[in-house]
Amino acid sequence: MLRALSRPATRMMERWLPDPFIFVLILTLVAAGAAMLFEGQSPKAVLEMWGGGFWALLTFAMQMLLVLVTGFILASSPPVRAALSKIAGLAKSPGSAIVLVSVVSLAAAWLNWGFGLVVGAIFAKELARQVKVDYRLLVAAAYSGFIIWHGGLSGSIPLTISTPGHFAEDQIGLISTSQTIFAGWNLAIVAALFIAMPLANRMMIPPAEETYLIDPAMLDDRMPAAPSPAEMTPAERLENSRILMWLVGIPGLIWLALHFAGGGGINLNVINFLFLSLGITFHGTARNLLGALDEGVKGGAGIVIQFPFYAGIMAIMTSSGLAASMSAWFASISTAETLPFWSFISAGIVNIFVPSGGGQWAVQAPVMLPAAEALGADISRVAMGVAWGDAWTNMLQPFWALPMLGIAGLKARDIMGFCVVQLLVSGILIGGLLVLL
Repeated sequence: MLRALSRPATRMMERWLPDPFIFVLILTLVAAGAAMLFEGQSPKAVLEMWGGGFWALLTFAMQMLLVLVTGFILASSPPVRAALSKIAGLAKSPGSAIVLVSVVSLAAAWLNWGFGLVVGAIFAKELARQVKVDYRLLVAAAYSGFIIWHGGLSGSIPLTISTPGHFAEDQIGLISTSQTIFAGWNLAIVAALFIAMPLANRMMIPPAEETYLIDPAMLDDRMPAAPSPAEMTPAERLENSRILMWLVGIPGLIWLALHFAGGGGINLNVINFLFLSLGITFHGTARNLLGALDEGVKGGAGIVIQFPFYAGIMAIMTSSGLAASMSAWFASISTAETLPFWSFISAGIVNIFVPSGGGQWAVQAPVMLPAAEALGADISRVAMGVAWGDAWTNMLQPFWALPMLGIAGLKARDIMGFCVVQLLVSGILIGGLLVLL
């Protein structure tokens, strides 16, 4: 059944889904039109919201670009390539390759969402070198692991409401992660996804005549051999000096050890510093590292040009009141028992326009929290309903797929047909368990 669903969905997406840049332009016009139509905003006001928020994600965009580039640098280093090759060797068939990349991506994304995006893409490429499997589905299966991130250790909403000084502390106090991330019902959702997503991905394997295979030679990004020392100029000796690289890379790793020993957490800056320090140490020479950098940065064009447009959309959605109005409507049709479910659905819709967990919570919390208090609903479940909704429609929103697609060398239309099926399966599963548990 899932294969039957994925075939027309894939054909439809390949034919009708434009480049993600066109998608973000259309979303911009839709958000602007909706703000004027439903919120009564003037064209001038909407234009000011859009322009005023256009550059609000510059820091985040640079962080995401570095996630892609430093992750690629690390993955292309000889020790990591050897380790990934050994793990990929466990897959002996297309089905086992799909299941393996799904499980690895789910586990990595549960630990940290940025880590999951990079690891999934890199591991998918390594599997494609060793197993004849549909490359589109392989990358889509890697991306499906991202569905779990907001129920995991880096979930921005549960971490926010457990942190002293968060903006809603006067209203709800501090909600421990034992009531959100590590709550039995949330862990049950996580466990169900660990079972359902690999199986669903495996069931979508296309028949042999429709399988999209990629030449392993196209995935070979190894650096050419360095010249012999006798042939090197003084400048080339510096470029190929391992001592110079280790004098920088190893202190970076020592700093990270001190950071974690002192109770420091994981965020995007720490991940990028880890990837870069390991990449410097493992590559051994500046020549190899810079060669990997040249290859890795090629996939970052989408991030550079599209993230500012999403920042503008977010500004329209939040400043116009459109996102809050959508959330308020769903809250108005809820009961104490159904509010977590409707929070999940509303968050999924808002996420199409505001693809940021923290930003989405800032928009929806002022609506959902009073509704939860008025109805007597479990606030921790309502908050996680928003969190899961934010993660859910990432299967349809190409914003977060950009780093993975950049590493894998594919277009959004190549994987989105499979992602539509993943959206349906995960939506039924998460929504159903939010109601039943």
